Amino acid sequence: MASEQEDVERARVLLKDLRASIDNIDAAIVYMLAERFRCTEAVSYLKTQHNLPPADKVREAEQIERLRRLAADARFNPDFVEKFLNFLIANVIRHHEAVNEGRNDVDLVHR
Repeated sequence: MASEQEDVERARVLLKDLRASIDNIDAAIVYMLAERFRCTEAVSYLKTQHNLPPADKVREAEQIERLRRLAADARFNPDFVEKFLNFLIANVIRHHEAVNEGRNDVDLVHR
């Protein structure tokens, strides 16, 4: 029979492996967010060049609905996903507005 100490050691090994996976996922998230914001930065300049409004409420609603469905399919909390998307959208709109005003103090990605 395994001792309590052996159980604790196995738990520590499992924790180390799980944390390594979490670290990899976090790194992927950072790189994906950077790429996402590079794209939205291009959108900012395109909207400014063509005098389009910073916010697109129809697009936002469609994205929220789509991502809530994806979250449900993934058996993940759709409310969390919606809050996260709203956080992203708020920062993107803030960036669109800054670009539209000719400001460069809100860059989210570095070149």
